[in-house]
Amino acid sequence: MFKRPLALAVGLTLTFCTLLAQAADTLKVSAIPDEAPTELLRKFKPLGAYLEQQLGMKVEFVPVSDYPAVVEALATDRIDMAWLGGFTFVQARLKTGNAIPLVQREQDAQFTSKFITADPAVKSLADLKGKTFAFGSVSSTSGSLMPRYFMLKDGIKPETYFSRVGYSGAHDATVAWVQAGKVDAGVLNASVWEKLVNAGKVDTTKVKVFATTPAYFDYNWTVRGTLDPALAAKIKAAFLALDPAKPKDKEILDLQAASRFIETSPENYKGIEEAARAADLLK
Repeated sequence: MFKRPLALAVGLTLTFCTLLAQAADTLKVSAIPDEAPTELLRKFKPLGAYLEQQLGMKVEFVPVSDYPAVVEALATDRIDMAWLGGFTFVQARLKTGNAIPLVQREQDAQFTSKFITADPAVKSLADLKGKTFAFGSVSSTSGSLMPRYFMLKDGIKPETYFSRVGYSGAHDATVAWVQAGKVDAGVLNASVWEKLVNAGKVDTTKVKVFATTPAYFDYNWTVRGTLDPALAAKIKAAFLALDPAKPKDKEILDLQAASRFIETSPENYKGIEEAARAADLLK
């Protein structure tokens, strides 16, 4: 009378073990949704195929709805690796206590944000007093935190300086808002601005850059702290091995807007944490 439950238990155990084995053979990767979901997936596909080849395991892209969802997914081990902005990394590091930044693009050590407008009368932030303004996501390093931090240092508190402050949710959306006249000005990361201009997706006869922030550290590829250290080392080596002199590697690097990847460390993001605390964005 005990045979069937025993068989069922054994079967469930085997199924569970199989699922664990399958999970262990798949690297789950995500990214902050700072651009449209279709664009994020397009940029990731060649990189994902490259990582599969280098790591000898399946690589799966897991889209998320917003910035906090990436942090939560890392904290609960639902994803193994994520493309994070500097501020999102700080949030992930504080929440998990052990998130590990592996690599960053070379330009992420000297990143900037661009202030844009379609109003010919706007030459500086001084010309925007009482007008409308857009950030990207509230959790965006380059689309919110650092521009806000530098404005505060100049004595500009956005909520009282502008007549209305909005959050577009993504860098490309900020450009669309400014171009359509939904807001008088906005701010976004320099890399996305350059990409949109080069792709002809911005009418530069209308929309112009009128200011640029000082430089700061930004994006990186981060893994959860509980990931097998040997696998983390292989992932880092794969990124560092990408060579712009090789056509296939250059295609991957170009999609990531990277000249090459370099090593990074948590210490590089102490300035971001200080800026977030100064702007009262960390509790």
